[in-house]
Amino acid sequence: MSRPPTMADAQPAVLLSEAEIAERVEALARKIAPRIDDETVAVCLLTGGLWFCSDLMRALARQGRFVRFDALWLASYKDERQSSGRCEVRADLQRPIAGRKALVVDDVFDTGLSLSEAARLVRDSGASEVLTAVFARKPWPTERAIQPDFVGWEAPARFLVGYGMDAAGQLRGLPFVGALD
Repeated sequence: MSRPPTMADAQPAVLLSEAEIAERVEALARKIAPRIDDETVAVCLLTGGLWFCSDLMRALARQGRFVRFDALWLASYKDERQSSGRCEVRADLQRPIAGRKALVVDDVFDTGLSLSEAARLVRDSGASEVLTAVFARKPWPTERAIQPDFVGWEAPARFLVGYGMDAAGQLRGLPFVGALD
């Protein structure tokens, strides 16, 4: 008896290799480093942004920037391929951010909803300046409320997985960026 196919059977098309990701993160850190200081708080958007944020913080350290870390857990997809159109805060900031620069970090920018909401929440928490960085920016058919300050990769309009991006919670841990379409 054969079993039904699972996500483990998926063979995503590789769009960016692990080495290409590393090169893009290093290049982004070189652009970001002059705009921040060691009092800057990197605000990682959970859960997808964790992979990129971790790599970016290490790359910033190699540039001589030793930023602080915090996280926001926002949800708008809820294991679906399309945003629900609403952003739910599941976990708020844990450290004071008032008077400091903040760098909001996320994996992928598509609708812009999560990044816009995160920037608003961080600004409302008293950040002196809010910068945003995303690893991948996908094209979108309508105007978005916010544009990221820093973008690692202009992604195609495909369903991305790997390097933090998921399909119903799976495939985030792939060391490359792939497409499932």
